[in-house]
Amino acid sequence: MKIIILGAGQIGSNLAEYLVREGNEITVVDIASSNLNDLNMRLDIRTIEGKASHPSVLKKAGCKDADLLIAVTNSDEVNMLACEIAHTLFSTPTKIARVRDNDYLARTELFSEQAIRVDVTISPEQLVTDNIHRLFEFPGTLQVLDFAKGKVQLVAVKAIQDGPLVGKQLASLKHHLPSVDTRVAAIYRRGEGISPRGDTVIETDDEVFFIASRQDTQAIMGELHKEEQGYRRVIIAGGGNIGERLANKLQGNHQVKLIEIDEKRCRGLAERLTETVVLNGSATRKSLLVEENIDDCDIYCALTNDDEDNIMSSLLAKRLGAQKVLTLINDPAYVDLIQGDKIDIAISPQQVTIGSILTHIRRGDVAKVHSLRRGAAEAIEAVAHGDEGSSQVVGRKIGDIRLPAGTIIGAIVRGDEVIMGHTDAVIEANDHLILFLIDKRRMREVERLLQVQITYF
Repeated sequence: MKIIILGAGQIGSNLAEYLVREGNEITVVDIASSNLNDLNMRLDIRTIEGKASHPSVLKKAGCKDADLLIAVTNSDEVNMLACEIAHTLFSTPTKIARVRDNDYLARTELFSEQAIRVDVTISPEQLVTDNIHRLFEFPGTLQVLDFAKGKVQLVAVKAIQDGPLVGKQLASLKHHLPSVDTRVAAIYRRGEGISPRGDTVIETDDEVFFIASRQDTQAIMGELHKEEQGYRRVIIAGGGNIGERLANKLQGNHQVKLIEIDEKRCRGLAERLTETVVLNGSATRKSLLVEENIDDCDIYCALTNDDEDNIMSSLLAKRLGAQKVLTLINDPAYVDLIQGDKIDIAISPQQVTIGSILTHIRRGDVAKVHSLRRGAAEAIEAVAHGDEGSSQVVGRKIGDIRLPAGTIIGAIVRGDEVIMGHTDAVIEANDHLILFLIDKRRMREVERLLQVQITYF
């Protein structure tokens, strides 16, 4: 696939690295030569220096022959204008724009055939905020991902010492919860992925990914992790877009304090967040955290734009008595290094954003994609098409399908019915399949498996 990425910042550069590994032909455009030089040293891609919205620059980048344009510069206006120009002058089939400002996002009529020709808008800040908010719904989880409009969830939880299932085989889960159906999609032990079987024994500190109906999530968590009270007292460090959006979602039902270092920004936040205590100061200052009773805090969320400040303030908050710390990490290389020791939950905006973009890149009828484990694994929701003669999956039991190694079909969603992906479950046309791939490099094999033979049409 020929893909043009506009913007070589953190999201653009990580996206280029991710997509080039899959064999896509990538061109990156940026106004800063230093960003492009760094990419050229690491990746086999084409780079163009210039303003992303200029027609001459888009022409040079090959917009006329591109399959996909992804505009992720730091300017909403440049991103939207670039998509409009790509449509008008070059008829680019699919155009994705990063749009951060709520004033644009709230007016959906802007992005239509009669207005600005953006096929998909993505807001990394909103995606990350929603991701964090789901963790508040299920305290104790490391990750909660929705599929099939929330009917099915993929949940990551750490197995703790003395948990009911620790030291026992996965097959015993059915005995502990006879009325609950679930599939364990993967286990990560000391950073390595394990394809689970019935005789797999869960160990302390295993990171367990399980798939279940939304209403069963809490019960299954109780078998792997001690039950936790909800996060009532919350301290947020960083009053940027993510910090403000999270505080706005939580205030009213939680006791929220927000720390912001910029005094002018603080005044604006205090006016908009009427039920949040807004504090001016640095979250890395011990005296401020002590004054604000950090030892009485249920969860501390470090959400500034600076990785080092987030890490240091999180470590300080934990040492001063915060029950749990959640840390925003922009450099994906840090995420797996720090999560699970002193820092309980690490969130990567790039990983969250890349998953939303991959939905529009994957071949076949794909409804949702989540990128996991620094891009090494993926969870996808794909729609099965065809019939027994034209499809390799429709009309077949899951146990009879030759799935790529490390791949499981965790659940089937058929209308409002959720069917766990056990070996005797039969797939029907138009079923939504929830798949987990421990090794994302197997994605092409999965795509081929789900393809419908041409005779079907």
